[in-house]
Amino acid sequence: MFNRIWPWLKLLVGAGILGVLVWRVGSGAFLAGLRAIDGPALAAALVIGLATTVASAWRWCLVARRLGLPLKLGEAVTEYYRALLLNAVLPAGVLGDVHRAVSHGQQSGAMGRGVRAVFLERFAGQVVLIAVAVVVLLADPGLAGVLPGGDTAIAVVGVVLAAGALAAAARWGRGLLDRSTLPGVMLLSALTVVGHVTMYLVAIRASGLHAPVTTLVPLVVLTLLVMGLPVNIGGYGPREAFAAVAFGAAGLGAAHGVTAAVVYGVLTLVAALPGALVLFLRGQPNRARCVPKVATSAASTSLPLPAVAREGRPMTPDSV
Repeated sequence: MFNRIWPWLKLLVGAGILGVLVWRVGSGAFLAGLRAIDGPALAAALVIGLATTVASAWRWCLVARRLGLPLKLGEAVTEYYRALLLNAVLPAGVLGDVHRAVSHGQQSGAMGRGVRAVFLERFAGQVVLIAVAVVVLLADPGLAGVLPGGDTAIAVVGVVLAAGALAAAARWGRGLLDRSTLPGVMLLSALTVVGHVTMYLVAIRASGLHAPVTTLVPLVVLTLLVMGLPVNIGGYGPREAFAAVAFGAAGLGAAHGVTAAVVYGVLTLVAALPGALVLFLRGQPNRARCVPKVATSAASTSLPLPAVAREGRPMTPDSV
């Protein structure tokens, strides 16, 4: 029953968040975000998007090979671009990754490992983002004014995030990532976080806000973390709400926070547009040329998560 009403509840909550924002800060902040986008920002989005996509695809290759499913980087990049675009334009925010996982699993003949590889490489990005957020929360006393409860709230949130990441890593990552793979996966995940933070800074500058980078980066990291909440409409909702609160508390203006968040949303969509070339020019890729057939076994079908798409934490480039 809950699974049936959750998609509608998610849209309702997301629409409610956006409605409250329009009521509190006005529609002008949203329209200003659309007007602020210019050529240099779009060009930067495409370049940064290419870098983060290659890093993410490379991470996928490392994890897939660790699970016995060789995957060429070029093929992984095109598949990743398609997944990013589908994640951005389709409901749920994960359907592109589900398609990527199922396609890889079917072509390799090891559905379980194919799905597991996609889950683990996206999970690695979330772990690194959470780790960065914990460091930011504990290292920047100025963030006490952003969260209700001040220093106590920051300590509690930091502990909860760290404990959650460690528990998830112990449950899903144990035995799958050895010392020859883990450093590369973590490094590539860190590079993707840097890419997303840089993209957000470009969006902030395009919106007309010129605060110091040292002030902006902690706010951006926390906003990226909040974007993972599964109550949004096309990625919009929690991101803009938190940006309004955080930027307002930092003295930068709630409207500026909303405008910058809107610009970031558009830039991430632009960064995923090369995926349209994959959709319309290539059609279904022939993975058989890059991934050898692997016999399916009982072990290969033991999944750390259901292979069926469900609503939950989006696995989009906005959440890493």
